[in-house]
Amino acid sequence: MASAAFDVTGIGNAIVDVIAHADDAFLAANTIEKGAMTLIDSARAEELYSRMGSGVEVSGGSAGNTMAGFALLGGTGAYIGKVARDQLGDVFGHDIRAAGVQFASAPLLGGAPTARCLILVTPDAQRSMNTYLGACVELGPEDIDETLIASSQVTYLEGYLWDPPRAKEAFRKAAAIAHAAGRKVSLSLSDSFCVHRHHAEFLELVENHVDILFANEHEIGALYGTDRFEDALEAVKRLGKTAALTRSEKGSVIVSGGSVVEVPAEPVERVVDTTGAGDLYAAGFLFGFTRDLAPAACGRLGALAAGEIIGHVGARPEVNLRELAAAKGAL
Repeated sequence: MASAAFDVTGIGNAIVDVIAHADDAFLAANTIEKGAMTLIDSARAEELYSRMGSGVEVSGGSAGNTMAGFALLGGTGAYIGKVARDQLGDVFGHDIRAAGVQFASAPLLGGAPTARCLILVTPDAQRSMNTYLGACVELGPEDIDETLIASSQVTYLEGYLWDPPRAKEAFRKAAAIAHAAGRKVSLSLSDSFCVHRHHAEFLELVENHVDILFANEHEIGALYGTDRFEDALEAVKRLGKTAALTRSEKGSVIVSGGSVVEVPAEPVERVVDTTGAGDLYAAGFLFGFTRDLAPAACGRLGALAAGEIIGHVGARPEVNLRELAAAKGAL
């Protein structure tokens, strides 16, 4: 692969997370689907926000979380996403740049406000996400920097990006540019409900446009219409591509070149909040991948990053991931 100015460029929904704790009764009373990401409109966002308990506001978005973690491991990364010129937009831009990620996307003027995700974390650490996409829906092909994509080893796309209509065009454009430049395209399936919404399109993407696939066992099962992980794994093996399939406390299974490697989960003292676990796993895996590490080593880095994130509230790391990986002998 030709030399690259960036290791990874992520493209996704630029979102600020509002995270609060709640019990199952609150979810039921407010008709919130537990463990899922549900798209909501501005009226529902205001209603739900008024009913939530006290919480914290942190920059999020799936690919944004991945890129922040990737940079904190020492990788060179960039991010493309749409925010508005408002307070939350400023917060998002400040946070991702402070993590060491280049973020130069032009803000939306005079339209919807910056997106926010209202996240309810239940005592079992499951997170139920209610997302108002706001300015995210305006991300389009014109926001794709051709030079940036062509000079990145990997372009990483989040499955949630497939919900806003114009973002699909941006997604396809970025993938075409990356492959024309001899680069790799990576996709996170993001959410099993997202897979169900776009099932046929996701199958076509995975089979024809994606080189590196990330999914948890529920998402990959949804993609291949099976409740048996073993059956989904066989389908992935037939693709002949790189895939990292996460299974929570069971660790992850990596498919590469037809071979299969199992990587254990990183032990944690207490699971506090699973928000961003898959995002940070992808950060660690991609850091290893862009440094030509073996699949097992890539998976170990992913497990370490995911293990850090589930030990606290929020989807951005609270420790120096590079120092953590070095201390654990992963770097």
